[in-house]
Amino acid sequence: MDESQALLAFAALSQDTRLRIVRRLVRAGPKGMAAGDIASAMEVSPSNISFHLKELERAGIIAARRESRSIIYAADYKTLRGVIEFLMRDCCASRPEICAPSGTIAATARTKKRVDA
Repeated sequence: MDESQALLAFAALSQDTRLRIVRRLVRAGPKGMAAGDIASAMEVSPSNISFHLKELERAGIIAARRESRSIIYAADYKTLRGVIEFLMRDCCASRPEICAPSGTIAATARTKKRVDA
């Protein structure tokens, strides 16, 4: 991922509704969610959700596909991984021990959520 792509992704993610949408779609997995279901989950109008989905799609963070009458949106994991790698590239280049705990921290957070549920 180059700097201009990263800036586009960061700009799209810098709005609270869009960040919540991406987090919801990441949890939904590759099957994604219909636009109407996303609007309901986010408690925003269909026109508002459409605006946010278009911005995220333009940034390449999510992808849309048509299934009969519905448009299904799913997180684009390749792009999201690229954003993370872009952030970590410089810090880890000369000191890999700095980045090593990030996977452990993420796994611990997931485990903690399951235990707390």
